[in-house]
Amino acid sequence: MNHVHRFSRAALPATPWKNGGGTTQEIVSWPRGAGLESFGWRASIATIAAAGPFSVFAGVDRSIMLLEGDGVRLYTQDGRVDHALDVPHRPFAFSGDDAIDCALLGGASSNDFNIMTRRGEWRADVRVLAHASAIEPAPHGVLLALRGAWRLNGEACAEGEGLCWTDGAQAWQAVPEGEGARLAAVRIVPA
Repeated sequence: MNHVHRFSRAALPATPWKNGGGTTQEIVSWPRGAGLESFGWRASIATIAAAGPFSVFAGVDRSIMLLEGDGVRLYTQDGRVDHALDVPHRPFAFSGDDAIDCALLGGASSNDFNIMTRRGEWRADVRVLAHASAIEPAPHGVLLALRGAWRLNGEACAEGEGLCWTDGAQAWQAVPEGEGARLAAVRIVPA
């Protein structure tokens, strides 16, 4: 049985980070009730308000995408990672094993869309759609209307709203309702 859950960015509760550098709005963590040590995959929106280190998530693959704001620079002290996350809606994948530091590129905070998958168990396919698209079935996933309104399998989805599903192969027909619309489409598949 498919468990499709509708959500709105505006209604997601925000949890402060331990280091005080921002907040996280969790969209979905699977399995339900799993903590940060034991999730199989997790989707969230973070507000980065201050420079500082990212939490290390050993054995986890991560994808981050700028939603709003001037963005951040993600880097490791040894220079292996040095990425300006300054263009909205462009996913960047990195390893949760890396000790990543973060510097703000502008004055204000940035909002980012984050996907984390437990390496060896799950893999995330993160895409940003701009046109009508068929999204292949996946057992888990998240759709988020980044800009403009969309129809997802015929159901209206306004900007800032989305759908997530777990535990059941689900395919989608995604159709934008206007020019310039963007949809984050995340398929979580077995590794």
